[in-house]
Amino acid sequence: MTPWQLLGTADIPNNGGTLRLAQRDKEFSISLQGVRGELMNSRMHSSELALADLGCAPIANTEKAAVLVGGMGMGFTLAAALKATTESTKITVAELVPEVIEWNKGPLGECAGFPLNNPRTLVHLRDVAELFQDQKPAFNAILLDVDNGPEGFTRADNTSLYSLDSLHAIRSTLHKGGVLAVWSAWHDPAFTTQLKKAKFKVDVKTVRAHKGKGSKHTIYLAVKG
Repeated sequence: MTPWQLLGTADIPNNGGTLRLAQRDKEFSISLQGVRGELMNSRMHSSELALADLGCAPIANTEKAAVLVGGMGMGFTLAAALKATTESTKITVAELVPEVIEWNKGPLGECAGFPLNNPRTLVHLRDVAELFQDQKPAFNAILLDVDNGPEGFTRADNTSLYSLDSLHAIRSTLHKGGVLAVWSAWHDPAFTTQLKKAKFKVDVKTVRAHKGKGSKHTIYLAVKG
């Protein structure tokens, strides 16, 4: 078997650890050094596609919509969001680690078809939480794939992104009828309750990591009434 080749490393701000990008043939892996191991793999991305497909479904035919993708990852969610929306829709991807953006401009970008090259894509190279501070309607859909879900383990600060106060701020940033979609590696009933407290209408979907098989992941769909 072809051995893994390390392509790059990147430090997560605020002592969040070190990300490692590796390649084996046409397969890519991003892992967190010395802690939880692999965070994502290019062979298992069906749930990342589902995050965009489910989150963008209500606005699929909306002209001049605005979508926010929180977390670049390997670009699969961004690519799916571009495909699931109209040609007049702009999609902002927020990524905290600059190297992740650069990796997606290089060999890794081929996995998702280089969605960063799409003229409809905008990059916010900062914490996604900054985009919720104004609390004014700006987005029709917000797709969050930050860490492994509501209990962030890559950056402890990410847990606050899913606090009740933050969810109220996110809701204020959505237009009426807008959707917040959150990817999680597991189902947390307490987070469903948290979303309802923030006055969202909530639906929970279970999706597979790889084309109908593999690990079961959870996508929370929260609609602003």
